[in-house]
Amino acid sequence: MAAIFLLWVIAEIAAIWAVASLIGFLATLGLLVAGALVGSWLARREGGKAMRAVLDTARAGRSPLGEVTDGMLIGLGGLLIFVPGFVSDVAGLLLLLPPTRAVARRLWLRRLERRGPMTPHGFGSFSRSGRVIVVDSEVVDTSHDDRREPPQRPVIESE
Repeated sequence: MAAIFLLWVIAEIAAIWAVASLIGFLATLGLLVAGALVGSWLARREGGKAMRAVLDTARAGRSPLGEVTDGMLIGLGGLLIFVPGFVSDVAGLLLLLPPTRAVARRLWLRRLERRGPMTPHGFGSFSRSGRVIVVDSEVVDTSHDDRREPPQRPVIESE
C-alpha cells in the first residue's frame, strides 16, 4: 500500500511539473483551482441526484444497492477532486461522470461479490449446503452458583 501511495505522489508531482513547464506556474495553479471548483460543483450536483435516486428506490421498496454504491463513488470522486494534483482530479472527474461511474460500480460490485456471498440483507456467510447460518442464543445469568443456595430476595417490612 505504501508503494502505491508513493507511486501516486510521484505521478502527481510529474504531472504538475509537466503542465507547469508547458503553460507556466500561475496558469498551472489557476488550472488546479478551476478543476477543484468545477469538480466540487459537479460532485454536489451528482450527489444530489444520487440521494434522490436512493430515496426513490427505497420508497418503491426495491434494494438501493446500485444507488448507494453510486453515492459512495460520487463521494470518493469529490474527495479526489479536492486532493491537489492533476492525476487525482482526472480520477475524481471520471468517478463523477455517470458513464464511467457505471463501469466503476460494476467492477466494485463484482469485487465485493468475490469477497463474500450476497444475502438479501447484505453480505453474510452460508453453510456448505447453501443455507444461511443463523445462531440463536440466550443470555444466562451466572452470577450465582447452583451448588450454593439461591440468592435471597430482599425483605421489605411494612408496619
